[in-house]
Amino acid sequence: MKWRILSTLMLISTVIKSIAQDSSSNKKISLHYQATLIPQYAFKFNSPYVGNNSLIPNEPIRTSFTSTLFAAYKPFKNTYLVFNPEVAAGEGLSKTLGIAGFPNGEIYRVGDPAPQLFVARLYAEQRFPLSSKKEFVATDENQIKEKTHTEYISLIVGKFALTDFFDDCEVSHDPRTQFMNWSLMANGAWDYPANVRGYTYGAVAQAVWGKYALRAAITAVPMEANESELQFKGRKAMGSVIEFELNHFNLTKRKKEGYYHTLHIGIFSNHARMGNYQTSINTGLATFMPPDITDSRMYGRTKNGYYFSLESHRGKVHHFIKHSRNDGQNETWAFTEIDASVATGFSFDGSIWKRQNDKFGIAYVKNDLSEPHKQYLKNGGYGFIIGDGKLNYASEQIIETYYSLSIRNQLFITPDYQFVLHPAYNADRGPVHIVSLRLHLAL
Repeated sequence: MKWRILSTLMLISTVIKSIAQDSSSNKKISLHYQATLIPQYAFKFNSPYVGNNSLIPNEPIRTSFTSTLFAAYKPFKNTYLVFNPEVAAGEGLSKTLGIAGFPNGEIYRVGDPAPQLFVARLYAEQRFPLSSKKEFVATDENQIKEKTHTEYISLIVGKFALTDFFDDCEVSHDPRTQFMNWSLMANGAWDYPANVRGYTYGAVAQAVWGKYALRAAITAVPMEANESELQFKGRKAMGSVIEFELNHFNLTKRKKEGYYHTLHIGIFSNHARMGNYQTSINTGLATFMPPDITDSRMYGRTKNGYYFSLESHRGKVHHFIKHSRNDGQNETWAFTEIDASVATGFSFDGSIWKRQNDKFGIAYVKNDLSEPHKQYLKNGGYGFIIGDGKLNYASEQIIETYYSLSIRNQLFITPDYQFVLHPAYNADRGPVHIVSLRLHLAL
């Protein structure tokens, strides 16, 4: 199957490259393509017991594959249309269970590993300029080559990933080219609304002025926890987020090319038919049974929280720090079972050692749960991604390091290693050593 995927990939890339070259002179169209193949293996680890959602201590290599066409079109002045069909295939370690900070950001928690075609993004954006200032932008994924306004208000409506516009850390954001761990590609405690594949529909409004940006979004949420179908029922079922960004600023008066900082601060609130941990715990104790979060589900429940990230760019060395937290009272609904997270890491440009397009990264993340969430798992409860049947609680801690090796500028091979201490917050299990070899093509 892997060789079939690779041969198909090369054929598709040849066709897309030809089309993209033909459209490069057209200022109204942008066509790009990506494909990412990730085989991943976890070495055998200590596992005195196994629950329904445990990471399996001994399993073969698991492989994920995604392929995306990025098509953008500018039909009118300041109007943009984006269409991204995507193919996904493969499966994650242990059916994408057993680690809250799961090690592969390219895999989804779906039961069928066969290739499936779906629409990842389909949205329209209308911009309203606030000044005459313009800058040149090169063609890129969902970005048209043009001279465009730098200060504007825009409205985006359609289907997208919230992380396309929010929590956009330059150093740690894209699992196809940077860190692969779920809790490093996004702030782990932001339970951002999305279907099982990471996309939702809704509206985003943003105002960009100089170094400042303010964004807000209202979106649909899954009908069931981490499932495919989405719904929007006003305050009964919806997600909202507001973010402030301070971009390319300096903490000192000294200014130097390539030396700057970027800050993101966001607050979020999700409404859905969630279960409540304490209610389910009480029901379990009363019936002498393990708690079941699904028996306390009702509309009107919320999950509120915040996230923060600060990037520091010093020429060829880049650093980030992230922190996020939610109230942890109600059921995790969309992303992953993390109620508090702190992460930090570095990436280094390969030009330091005369490999212009290479990159080396290393990062650390610490994930935690709220008190009722801990107790729920201790009593034998299960979430949608973790649960060992019992729990000796400890913070889940992860170190990830990668080296992205550039081949012909468009093809990248990336060895990746992740060390997971206390997988699924359980001190009785692990540690786990996970290795990957990512193959990424971008046209």
